[in-house]
Amino acid sequence: MSKVRILLAEDEMALGMIIQESLESRDFKVTLCADGQQAWDSYQNSKPDVLVLDVMMPKKDGFTLAEQIRKTDPYTPIIFLTSKSQTEDVLKGFGLGANDYVRKPFSMEELIVRIKAQLDRQQLRKNQSDWLSLGKYEFHPTKQLLKLNEEECHLTARESQLLKILLENANQITDRSLILTQIWGSDDFFNARSMDVFITKLRKKLQHDDQIQILNVRGFGYKLVC
Repeated sequence: MSKVRILLAEDEMALGMIIQESLESRDFKVTLCADGQQAWDSYQNSKPDVLVLDVMMPKKDGFTLAEQIRKTDPYTPIIFLTSKSQTEDVLKGFGLGANDYVRKPFSMEELIVRIKAQLDRQQLRKNQSDWLSLGKYEFHPTKQLLKLNEEECHLTARESQLLKILLENANQITDRSLILTQIWGSDDFFNARSMDVFITKLRKKLQHDDQIQILNVRGFGYKLVC
């Protein structure tokens, strides 16, 4: 089985080498780049499985690099690794297509868990042409269908997107801002109220399996329990 390939862009080379060594000790294959332009060149040549990008880098910053990558590649997971932790920076990162945002300082175990979580979600995306199991239901993201026994329930595009994100994070808290940014484009008050309405609609459509719950975790987001 081939190793998972990670492209790591970090201009603090001492930190970058520590991260590279730690990841390689867990059997990942890591390409370390010292600036954004080098990372872009490496990405084009190697097409990694996961990108871990610092934001503040010379030649090309992480936000610009992610935006450039997302123009042709909507799926490869991007994790920002940065000390820029203001809310507007986090929202900008997600708005540019980031999958996760790890703030410095961090533990290597946290980074590894987040990388593995993205790989699991990527595998789920690759299987999204198939029916996915959701308790007693089957869910088809691309056809926007929920099926219980032989009865099918059609979902709207936004309902399907929302359920897909919750399912990718099943039994974990899904950050409210992440959902809003990925589906609605921003996490303003009106979009948040709209999302609450869609959550209510999904709960109603999933009500025939009492083992499925969409919990509101106040101050954080939602959790699909199944």
